[in-house]
This record gives sequence, C-alpha cells and structure tokens, in this order.
Amino acid sequence: MTISSYFSATYAEARAKFLEACAAQGLSVENNLNDKAKGADGESLYMDAVRIGPEKAAKVLFVSSATHGGEGFCGSGVQVGMLREDMLNNLPEDVAVVLVHAINPYGFSHIRRVNEDNIDLNRNFLDYDKGLPENPDYAEVHDMLVPDDWNGPAFKQAEKDIQDYIEKKGIGTYQQAVSGGQHIRANGLFFGGVEAAWSNKTLRAIVKKHAGNATHIAMMDFHTGLGPYGHGELIYVGDPNGLSRAKNWYGDDVTSPEAGTSTSAVVRGTIDIGICESAPKAQATCTAIEYGTKPILEVLNALRADNWLYIKGDINSEQGRDIKKQVRDAFYGDADDWKQMIWERGISVVDMAIKGLHAEK
Repeated sequence: MTISSYFSATYAEARAKFLEACAAQGLSVENNLNDKAKGADGESLYMDAVRIGPEKAAKVLFVSSATHGGEGFCGSGVQVGMLREDMLNNLPEDVAVVLVHAINPYGFSHIRRVNEDNIDLNRNFLDYDKGLPENPDYAEVHDMLVPDDWNGPAFKQAEKDIQDYIEKKGIGTYQQAVSGGQHIRANGLFFGGVEAAWSNKTLRAIVKKHAGNATHIAMMDFHTGLGPYGHGELIYVGDPNGLSRAKNWYGDDVTSPEAGTSTSAVVRGTIDIGICESAPKAQATCTAIEYGTKPILEVLNALRADNWLYIKGDINSEQGRDIKKQVRDAFYGDADDWKQMIWERGISVVDMAIKGLHAEK
C-alpha cells in the first residue's frame, strides 16, 4: 500500500479505515458516540479509542487526532498507517499505546476547527470553578475578524484595520490576540467555552480508564496549520519542569510557547491538562506535533472565513463552498509529498515516545 492510502477524504472514510485497521489487528475499539451533533452527511459521530499493549502496563502513550476537527486528516492517516504496518505489535512489556481517533468528530466531519458549540477544544480544558482567563486584546480585534460581509466594503475595511493593527503592534501580538483563546464572544474565533465540552469529558474518561493508575504517561497530539510546509514541529506543553525530559526523548528541536521558541501562541486550557488531571499519579510528558500547510495569515484568514460563514453566510452557496475549500486547504495538505512528510515524522516521534517512556524509571 502507498502512504497516501492511509489518509482519507472525509471523516466517515477516515473512521472506516481506522476501524478496519483495528479489526485486522484483532483489537477491540471503544466507540464513544457524540449524541449532541451529526456529521456533514448526517452520519453519527464518534470518538474512538483502542489500546495496544499490556493491560497492566504502567506507562501509557496517548496518540490523538482531530482535537481541531479538520486537522484530523493528518493524525488519522498516521494512526491508520501504524496499525496497517504492524508498528505497534512489539511494544515493551511496560508500555501501552492508546490511539484516540477524532477527539472532535464534529469538526472533522464538517471540516471545522471548532466543535458543535463553536468551541476550540484546545482552549476548553479549564477549572471553571476558578473563573475564566482573560484575553482583553481579543475584544479589540473581534470586529475586524468578523466583518458584516466577506467580499464587500466591510471586509476591505477590516483588512485595512488588521494591517494597521499588525504594523502598530506586530504579527506576534496579533496572533496572540486572535489565537490565545477567549471566553467573551461565543460566536467568535478561538472561543474556549464556559463549561467542559462533550469531547473534554469523553477524553478525560478514556484517559482515566487507561492511565488512572499509571506511573508515566505521554501525549502525542497531531495538529496542522502552523510552520513550514510539511515540517513537524514538536511543541512541549504542560509542566515546564518536563521540558528537559522531552528534549532527552526527542532532541533539542523541541519547542515551547512559554519559552517563546514555538510557532504557537501561548494558550490556556489545552488538552494536556485534562490528560494529566485524569492520570494524577503519573509523570507526564506531553507534546503536540504541528505540521505546516500555508503561511500563517492565510491560515488565520481561513479561520476567519469559516467563522463568518457560520455566523453570517450561506454554507450552501458558491461562496460557502469556496470557503469550505479554503479551510480544508489550510489544514490538510492533500498532496503525496505532504503526506509522506507527515508519515515519516509522525512514526519517528511516536517511536521516540515509546522508547522514552520505556527508559523512565
């Protein structure tokens, strides 16, 4: 089989390939139904999970896809390929791997970054009893991001306002304002929600089941949209004290948003929080792998267009179809060379994670 055959054109196809690959390995899959939404073609939506390796293994690696919905084509392809290639069949006796397919199945199916409630799940893992984090800069840019029209005078004025903002404050400040996460505009971009989403609760339950008593855990969460085309940046997230351990496992090219070395903005409420809280006895080494597709402003503009479409546009119009393609292209490099790069880097870092876990005492 070719590498490209591991990847899919739709969520439904990706899920079918994942389930078929698990069945071929004789694996039992946990099917968690999202009863709050349906897919783009009316299909049922699931967060599927499968465990490979010893049931009593105290060290567990979670490899996940589609935290950001339409980014799921990438991680799903690697998950399917690893199963088809028998890459997880000879794990160390103290290590298990849990593949979590489609953390955000709604976004995967509809090719949206957000879930069924316009929530960015990587901003949703918070302690809501302690109040919500603030991002006052978002209020300043919201109206620029979502103008009244997408091709008319309001859009042109918004583009001018954004360029003026960037010239005044810098692209980094703009990226942080837009993508750092916000909890004040439920219909806006990078909305983190005001309570735990279905995907949040479901992922926590999966982790508790498989790693509630683990001594060591690791996370490899697949993402797309930032950085050079096809390059897989390893971004360390979580307790800063674990950064040196991550570098021991993966090498010195591991980056950190907190240290200012990553293409990612500093974000609050990321999924590693839910994973770590659900495995409270474990030492955690959590990373996201981020593959580049398009230049950052093109990616952000695709997200703006998607947000505008679902608030003020017509999904079934020609303009709506054009925007959906724009979003897909921003997060899925649907080309053989891109898929090859995703595959090679993906299986490499998963192998490093398994070896790193095994070496921990």
